[in-house]
Amino acid sequence: MDMHTPEKLMRSRYDAFVREDWQYIVDTSLYQTLQELSTSPSLSWIKLDVLKAYENIVEFKAYYKHENTMEVLHEKSTFIKVDNIWKYQGGILYPSQINSNELCPCGSGKKFKRCSCI
Repeated sequence: MDMHTPEKLMRSRYDAFVREDWQYIVDTSLYQTLQELSTSPSLSWIKLDVLKAYENIVEFKAYYKHENTMEVLHEKSTFIKVDNIWKYQGGILYPSQINSNELCPCGSGKKFKRCSCI
């Protein structure tokens, strides 16, 4: 389970969110619990963009569908080594939305405002 960099761990955690592998999320976190995760809404994750990764910080945008809308989660995550294993410590969320003129995260190649994926 040891990920060699915070970015690799963050990417593996995103994959776990896609699969709803809550145990992996808990195992790679300092503070998240199964109870907390089991009450979160079911989301359909679409795309991950890593914006910056340096030292123990990873900033990313994760796009998802929820109740017929496409949303984006923009976070700057902090990771810490515990017994020489990287763990998710916490994050700062930034208000963010998908710009109507940017390419749709679904990969259609169309502008978001023109895409019919939702």
